[in-house]
Amino acid sequence: MKEINNQNNIIKFLNKESSEEELDELETWLKNPKNTPVFNRFIKVEYLTALYMKDYDVSNAKNEINKKLKKINRKRKTFFLKKVSFVVSVLLIFGLAYIQTIKPTSSNNNQNTVNNITIGSSKAILTLGNGNQVSLEKGKKYTQDNISSDGKSLFYNEVKSKKKKRFEKLEYNYLTIPKGGEFFVILEDGTRVWLNSHSKLKYPAKFIEGEERNVELVYGEAYFEVSPSTKHNGASFNVLCKKQKINVLGTEFNIKAYNSDNLIKTTLVGGKIEIEKGSSKQVLIPNQQSQIALDSDNITIVEIDASQEISWVHGLFTFNEQTLDEMMKVLSRWYDTDIVFELEEKKKFVFTGVLEKTKSVKEILEFIEGTSEGEVEFDIIDMDKTVIIR
Repeated sequence: MKEINNQNNIIKFLNKESSEEELDELETWLKNPKNTPVFNRFIKVEYLTALYMKDYDVSNAKNEINKKLKKINRKRKTFFLKKVSFVVSVLLIFGLAYIQTIKPTSSNNNQNTVNNITIGSSKAILTLGNGNQVSLEKGKKYTQDNISSDGKSLFYNEVKSKKKKRFEKLEYNYLTIPKGGEFFVILEDGTRVWLNSHSKLKYPAKFIEGEERNVELVYGEAYFEVSPSTKHNGASFNVLCKKQKINVLGTEFNIKAYNSDNLIKTTLVGGKIEIEKGSSKQVLIPNQQSQIALDSDNITIVEIDASQEISWVHGLFTFNEQTLDEMMKVLSRWYDTDIVFELEEKKKFVFTGVLEKTKSVKEILEFIEGTSEGEVEFDIIDMDKTVIIR
């Protein structure tokens, strides 16, 4: 009965219906470290991600939290993440403040200004069909034929005459996003693509009306909003990625396939896609993710909150019980830094939270360090753009 009361208190807390007595009970309950993962898992991640991503309904997040809390077993696994104060959590949930920096207890180097390690920004290298390369970045404009860029985005205007000529070959462009960068592109068919740091996309400068539209994510991470086939005489849209093929009819999905990753992860946000690898095929529905090992054709399907997976498009880092090793791979790409672990065991530190990509690396590391309560410490070597974890 006591467990049910605590669950009800969390739900009332989200709905701003808690009495003073209920808030006191919830605060007392959170003082027990074994209860913290429940609050972190279902509140700080699911609710906050929905709160800061305007495309997603916060009320739905509340309903999901409600359902999951009812399924919680009394015997819960205890993670390494230490408790953030209840007062800070209250501010977070009600939108009065975001995840504020918690001052570290050590690492004097972090008190210095970090100048060389900058926050990621819009930048890319466009490689044209003739091999010429164009640097795209904020403040620089570029225009040629049906291509234009304002320094933050790249636009391919629709080519009016797309009748196929005999022996005509498609001319492919490449958009390469370096570490510390991100970019947005609208392809000639109207398909919208967001590219994350350290990614590369291959695509035609123009598509042939009525024929298959094929693009390739060479490596990295990309979020697609595909122009439906009904607008292109039934022409299907396919995304190739490391021997994986995605057949799309008009939908939204995310692909993550960095060279350092062992798995290709494809997450469906809306619509329907078919994943194909070798002789294996699987159809995804929204909030499902396919996972395929590079050396295998087996397709594993897992249920996932798609809004968390694509939060990077909306300027957020969302970490849900991820190890510090996994987190630092993400942060190193965005801040273009090298990561050095002095002790292998530190890679296993587990973190749950939602952080803004607009924060400096110093602020992000201070927050992680503060929540670890001394278990993890960072040193920033500014000149070498290196973060040492000890």
